[in-house]
Amino acid sequence: MRPTVLLTGFDPFGGQPVNPSWLAVKTLHGRQVLGHRIVAAQVPTVFGESLRSLAALLHQHQPALAICVGQAGGRQAISLERVAINVNDAPIADNAGAQPVDTPVQPGAPAAYFTGLPIKAMDAALQAEGIAVEVSQTAGTFVCNHLFYGLMHTLATQPALRHARGGFIHVPWLPEQGTPNMALADIARGLHLAVRCALQVRQDEALGAGATH
Repeated sequence: MRPTVLLTGFDPFGGQPVNPSWLAVKTLHGRQVLGHRIVAAQVPTVFGESLRSLAALLHQHQPALAICVGQAGGRQAISLERVAINVNDAPIADNAGAQPVDTPVQPGAPAAYFTGLPIKAMDAALQAEGIAVEVSQTAGTFVCNHLFYGLMHTLATQPALRHARGGFIHVPWLPEQGTPNMALADIARGLHLAVRCALQVRQDEALGAGATH
């Protein structure tokens, strides 16, 4: 079996008919990148349930690299997220109708985790290919951050996954959703380049090693 890269995307939420995060990662399912096989999976835009789905996927695939992808309406570029925080504070209800306010993702756990991805190297790689990209300092406090934090906490605390690296990427709307937007082909190409870079570069020197708190 080839080593695996796990990519997750969300189902549509907030009244949108589609979610570009899922459509983009789905196009990459089954591709081979530097000897790794990409596995794409959809997770629900639901607090709690999204983490349970992710935990099952991590257990099943034991990936070398796991990148969760989410939609960020209003952003003009692919956003490489730097930090996940231990807070749920939902501006809207999730797809199960839950709207937590100021609750922890994981009670008693660290306040934050830095990404395990080489986001500065990834930023440079996408810029070199003409793809709009940015390093983002906030993943928000909705289900995207919830999943990002859960991913990093799981990788930091589960011995069977200590070999894995992970992080989160936000992508813009598609043209049919409104403006600003990005074409699906460009989102998918950007994610593919991001995966390739993450497999080539272990970490950014300035970020140090792994998750911190």
